[in-house]
Amino acid sequence: MFASPGPIAFQIPQIGGFGPLPVRWYGILMATAIVVGLWWGHRQARRDGLPADDLISVGQWAILAGLIGARVYEVIFNWDYYGQYPSKIPAVWEGGLAIHGGLIVGPLVGVLLAWKWHVPVLRGLDVTAPAIAIGQAIGRWGNFFNEEAFGRPTNVPWKLFISPPHRPPGLGQFEYFHPTFLYESLWDFGVFILLVTWLRPRLRAHPGALFFCYIGLYSIGRFAIEALRLDSFWLGSFRVPQLASVVGVIIAVIGLAWTRHRSSPVHVS
Repeated sequence: MFASPGPIAFQIPQIGGFGPLPVRWYGILMATAIVVGLWWGHRQARRDGLPADDLISVGQWAILAGLIGARVYEVIFNWDYYGQYPSKIPAVWEGGLAIHGGLIVGPLVGVLLAWKWHVPVLRGLDVTAPAIAIGQAIGRWGNFFNEEAFGRPTNVPWKLFISPPHRPPGLGQFEYFHPTFLYESLWDFGVFILLVTWLRPRLRAHPGALFFCYIGLYSIGRFAIEALRLDSFWLGSFRVPQLASVVGVIIAVIGLAWTRHRSSPVHVS
């Protein structure tokens, strides 16, 4: 059993009439995830003989676009809340970044900029895939400190204590819940390891395939984990993240077939 120590890491004291300024764990972990992802991408790009600095420039804009997309996605599907409290829309430091929104907008902007700046698109995506996975594995821990993204009540040994103000309506009598943020963090880290140790050497001849593997693997894990969560967005009787994950698997299958066909030698008889 474990419990969050709270969302605030420390406070910057008041200086010259400004402050005190609370520094949140969510922001620290998101920043760490971005830095680690960019560091990994730059390191791998250099190893692969790609223009690392240009690729990182693309990545920085893609990350910014992804963060905006993640927030817009969150606000759209949670409009009942944000419509009442519009001042909370820019408050990303409090949480509320929907990963699927980031995965839609970020790569699209990255591909567009890479094409415009003459950066190899498919090989760049292959560098990006493990960087995204390790970034997600780190960033998910922000949900732990915010007491969010947890699952159904449970009594498993690794159960997560949720304080009364953060318990969902109707479940206030339960103290312990599935730490689904942890499940996803471990899944993302496992995807990272699989991408860099086993899949990358086997897919070098098929640029873009590693990225589509990432999309498929992440989507499979997210589909399964989402079934435990209590804060899913719903579209009728379907969970929106699970629908998005199904679309992700379909895109991955099509993308893998396309990259394999694209890079296969043409035999003329």
